[in-house]
Parts: sequence; C-alpha cells; structure tokens
Amino acid sequence: MHALVTIHNAVFGLVERAGTWVLPLAARFVFAATLLLYYWNSGLTKLGDGILGLFSPSIGAYSQIFPKQLEAAGYDVSQFGIFHQLVVLAGTYAEFILPLLILLGLFTRLAALGMIGFIIVQSLTDVIGHNATDAKTLGALFDRFPDSIILDQRLFWVFVLAVLVIKGAGALSLDRIIKRRLETEAM
Repeated sequence: MHALVTIHNAVFGLVERAGTWVLPLAARFVFAATLLLYYWNSGLTKLGDGILGLFSPSIGAYSQIFPKQLEAAGYDVSQFGIFHQLVVLAGTYAEFILPLLILLGLFTRLAALGMIGFIIVQSLTDVIGHNATDAKTLGALFDRFPDSIILDQRLFWVFVLAVLVIKGAGALSLDRIIKRRLETEAM
C-alpha cells in the first residue's frame, strides 16, 4: 500500500507542477475559444456608423445598456446626458480591450478582474433592465438544470476568469515576457 501511495503522490505531484503553467494557458484558451468573439461581436453592435462610430454609439448600445431609460425617453438618444454616453462608450471599449488583453496575456489579472466586473454588470442589466427573470434564462443554482444563461453559464465564465486573476496569464504570455525583462534589468 505504501508503494501505491508513493506512486500516486509522485504522479500527481508532476501533474500539480505542470498545472502551474497549463491551467492559466488553458483558461486563456477557453476564454478565447468561447467568449472572445462573443464580446467583440457584442461591441460591434454598439458602434455607430463610420470611423466616428467609435465615439458616437449606436441606439442599439443604449438599448442594451439602458433599456428602460431609453424606452422612457421615447427612444430619443438626444435626451441622454454625457454620463450615459460615457457609460456606453466605456462598456463598448471594454468589450474590445479586456478580451484582447486576456488573449495576449497582457495585464491579465487586471483584465480578468475587469471582465468579472463586466459580467456582473451585464447580468444585473439583463435581470433589472431587460427583465430576464424567467426560470429558464435566470436559472437557479443547485437546481439540477445546468443550462440557464445567467446563473449557470456566467458562473462558469467567472470561474475561468477567476483562474486568471489568481494564477496570472501563464508561461506563454506578454506578462511573462515583461516580468522576465524587468527581472533581467534589475540584476
């Protein structure tokens, strides 16, 4: 029995050591494979026409982020103030910049933390602003149905991002290159 325990500990010791570089890389891969284009496409729907659309969000942006306020304003975006425009622009830029940073492995911990915050705000907007409170969409934890969009899916999204907040970007990242360069310069 002692030999079996020794073999087990040796094998899974190697697995655990490999996990320090595999897990962050896998988390970034899963994020890129499942959520990168989801957020970039969502960001594209918020841009206005032409190159100036980067600074002039579409009505779709307001309807996604401020649905009840836009309806109350008769779908007249001109009734919104600078605060609303800045929130919409920040949300739109975040949908492009934060996923790109995670993909590149640059400022990964901060980008992943920002994405977690973004997902929380996105979920609250879905529930409060868009009234996504039906059981199928909202879901419930520990209910044996793992397919709700908000609680089930987004919990997995947050978990993948939490791995990046805790572990960093991993060995194949710009964060690692910058860290090594700074360590070399410090010597």
